[in-house]
Amino acid sequence: MRRIGVLSALAEDDPESLARRPAFEQALKVLNWTNGNNLRIDYRWAAGGMPSDTRKLAAEIIALEPDIILASGTSVVEPVMQTTRTIPIVFVQVIDPVGSGFIKSLARPGGNVTGFTQFEYSLGAKWVELLKEIAPHVTRAAVIRDPTRGYGIGQFAVVQAVAPSHGMMELTPINALDVSEMESAIAEFARSPNGGLVVTVGGTAFHRNEIVALAAKHRLPAVYPFRYFVSGGGLISYGADTIDQFRRAADYIDRIFKGEKPANLPVQTPTKYNLVINLKTARSLGLAVPHAMLTRADEVIE
Repeated sequence: MRRIGVLSALAEDDPESLARRPAFEQALKVLNWTNGNNLRIDYRWAAGGMPSDTRKLAAEIIALEPDIILASGTSVVEPVMQTTRTIPIVFVQVIDPVGSGFIKSLARPGGNVTGFTQFEYSLGAKWVELLKEIAPHVTRAAVIRDPTRGYGIGQFAVVQAVAPSHGMMELTPINALDVSEMESAIAEFARSPNGGLVVTVGGTAFHRNEIVALAAKHRLPAVYPFRYFVSGGGLISYGADTIDQFRRAADYIDRIFKGEKPANLPVQTPTKYNLVINLKTARSLGLAVPHAMLTRADEVIE
């Protein structure tokens, strides 16, 4: 009987969690690892992102003495790494693991950690491009991001660099971590015309329902980093397949079980980015989605 400890940054009943868990377990089953048979999987959920709670859950996972830990989310990896330097850790949904100090390099991560990244910073330029394409009238953008982390700063820097070339001369950073602060900032931003939202990765998933609702309330076109924002009513998203990372993580876990070292398994970047459009939301905003954009879309939600 092998044992995996899973620590996720989302809630157990989050729709994403309900999709990720069976995909992960099914991928393991294909590799002849069945939960409850020759494998035990212990799940813990660090919803809300409070560092003190995440550290407690990380310690709880370590106390179970798992053979491998699956850490889902950038905010989860650091507390897990601080708790153990010996148990192999496979991460998913992580932003800039080199810049965050989790690994030495993508090709040779070193230590006891490897995994799968969410995106490259250059993706911020694509979000700006897509927002302008679906809502040509937008000349001002509010960028919702986590201002306390390097990746929040990095994503904003990319958006800031490319926005003028798309006719967006005014950018307003908004803190994603404080809902009341975010609500008042978006309301203030929406008082002037021709505004739109760029929602970045990191800190936004916890409050995605609030962000989507605020965009609808203030009639702001918004571009998001993942499909689950759009399935919840958001306008458009462009980002990696979040479920696929859990399937790919199962392969790395199998290889580690069979003797390979995390230090020698290269950290992998996404192999495909998906464009998802919510036509119902577009109609509610009075937007006519260009035909060229519809034909490029990987999924159109009616």
